[in-house]
Amino acid sequence: MDDRTFRRAMGKFATGVTVVTTEYQGEAKGMTANAFMSVSLEPKLVVVSIGHKARMHDIVKQTGKFAVNILRRDQEELSRLFAGQLKEERHVPFDWVNGHPILPEALANILCNVHSSYVAGDHTLYFGEVTDIFMKEEPGDPLLFFEGQYRSIGQ
Repeated sequence: MDDRTFRRAMGKFATGVTVVTTEYQGEAKGMTANAFMSVSLEPKLVVVSIGHKARMHDIVKQTGKFAVNILRRDQEELSRLFAGQLKEERHVPFDWVNGHPILPEALANILCNVHSSYVAGDHTLYFGEVTDIFMKEEPGDPLLFFEGQYRSIGQ
């Protein structure tokens, strides 16, 4: 099969949208990722998949930590910004918790230390041991991604 067919088939799986962040040389760095999932309760582990060509690949490898920010339905612009789709400069306000930059309005912020990593084709799976979690008190719907487009529940 060709790459396009593979990508189209994978696009049939609806996902949430996250921004993976970390601190590097005193600055907050981030990238949009929808290849994220929980792995284990004991120990508490999650995994993110980061392409080898992405700047964040080597940054996470060097820092040994990351945060996963689960985006709300109204945070599509943040997703596009961290995906490199918006070219103009934007100021993104971060909160800082235990050396992790987090997006304060996300549905949840999951702070992790890299537990292990595994090279899989042109990506590396970074397994994160969860050190802390922050969630918003008020309810909110997640930002979703399906068939190459942003969606929301009921859409």
